[in-house]
Amino acid sequence: MARAADEAQLARLDQVAWSPQSGFPSVARQAGDLFFTAGSPPQAHLVGTISGAVVGYIRLATPSPLPEEAHVLAVHGLAVAPEARRRGVATALLTAAEQRARRRGARKLSLRVLSTNPGAIQLYAQLGFEEEGRLLGEFLIEGRYVDDVLLTKHLGDGARPASP
Repeated sequence: MARAADEAQLARLDQVAWSPQSGFPSVARQAGDLFFTAGSPPQAHLVGTISGAVVGYIRLATPSPLPEEAHVLAVHGLAVAPEARRRGVATALLTAAEQRARRRGARKLSLRVLSTNPGAIQLYAQLGFEEEGRLLGEFLIEGRYVDDVLLTKHLGDGARPASP
């Protein structure tokens, strides 16, 4: 779990980890921006470290305040420093997120990813996430329409809920 003392390292990580293929240029952090907020406190984050340095994080929250959705835990951000990629950090963070979700009794772990991030989509698929929805052309990023892909991993007894 993140600590308040990790804030500066996490803010720096956010500056270098996101690109137009994986995030939104309009919300890029600037030097000095706060990382933690009232709606996104340290305990909502798990951090990945290598040799004591914070090199990744995953932000977890319920998708909405509705009690009818309390059985779902959502990834609201996952970032790994460029120099730490392909070293198992994202896999470790997603595994820890799944463990946290199971401890909370969640039946489903969900996330959204831009269609322009095939490496992330491939990793999620390898970890058992399945595409559950796609919003075509949902975002206009640097003059290009990009799909928003909803991926989920069902955690209960392994059975997907039936559609109505």
